[in-house]
Amino acid sequence: MAELQLRDIRKSFGAYEVIKGVSMDIRAGEFMVFVGPSGCGKSTLLRLIAGLEEVTSGTLSSDGRVVNHLVPSKRGIAMVFQSYALYPHMTVFENMAFGMQLAGKDKQQCRKRVEAAAEMLQLTPYLKRLPRQLSGGQRQRVAIGRAIVRDPAVFLFDEPLSNLDAALRVATRIEIARLHRSMHNTTMIYVTHDQVEAMTLADRICVLRDGRLEQIGTPLELYEHPNSTFVAGFIGSPKMNFLSEAFAMPFDANTIGIRAEHLAIDQEGGLWVGNVVHSEMLGSDSYIYLDIGAAEPLIVREGGTSSHKPGETVRISPVAGQIHRFDATGRSIGRTEMRGAA
Repeated sequence: MAELQLRDIRKSFGAYEVIKGVSMDIRAGEFMVFVGPSGCGKSTLLRLIAGLEEVTSGTLSSDGRVVNHLVPSKRGIAMVFQSYALYPHMTVFENMAFGMQLAGKDKQQCRKRVEAAAEMLQLTPYLKRLPRQLSGGQRQRVAIGRAIVRDPAVFLFDEPLSNLDAALRVATRIEIARLHRSMHNTTMIYVTHDQVEAMTLADRICVLRDGRLEQIGTPLELYEHPNSTFVAGFIGSPKMNFLSEAFAMPFDANTIGIRAEHLAIDQEGGLWVGNVVHSEMLGSDSYIYLDIGAAEPLIVREGGTSSHKPGETVRISPVAGQIHRFDATGRSIGRTEMRGAA
């Protein structure tokens, strides 16, 4: 395990600054997930930690030792790429053992480590196969196994599931979570644009925006206490509902945010009245989209099958204490209640 410290990390490519003064501590044994929209700098930040890109300014330390100028092989870090990066002419065993062989490890030690990693990842039956004879999920596990045998202090994952179909993504996500537990909570840093992966895997999530750290916290902290409309809109599915102007004025805010599960159908009264424009079923929950005259329809969660069809009039009220308030800059000014809320 290793603890990483980032202090005012900056990275520029020519005149363009990609990472703009990021500071954070990543705890030993922690599963940290970097999330954010495309172009926010999350993969660049991961590559800076790995040593694949050079820090323009700032200090990157591992267990108190500055590693800015160390080559990747000297940082005690292993990286799993989105593209697998397997050698097509090598067997699974040879791919997994290759890094150890380059480091001069003896054949017996290589074999023991590869076999142990293969058993952990359920790859033992495939050790003699070539990558083209494997499924996408199996190839990704080979790439993870190649990192495991190096026994690194820190694992880095750069969107490792983005090339997999939906079912394989879920299965491999479970494997990665199990791997973290089985490896005595080795420090792991994981980049994804998929907030479901972030919410289910992370001990803490780092939300990046335009090369800056927007907020860091546990999944529940970010979901329940977002510090901005950006975080509130990025974390959670479906996205948070936002209302401004006349809808927000009674709450002394420029904008209010309410999650779909915090809007209650209240046909006896209701704070807002609107028409159903769309309904959809997503697993055990159904959602209706309600036009109340705001910029966008409100998303309201219903349990089970929806009983409201497009064109129906529905009255709703926000659940007391679950109205997020934001100022004109989009920063949070806390949650509030309002008389008459459900």
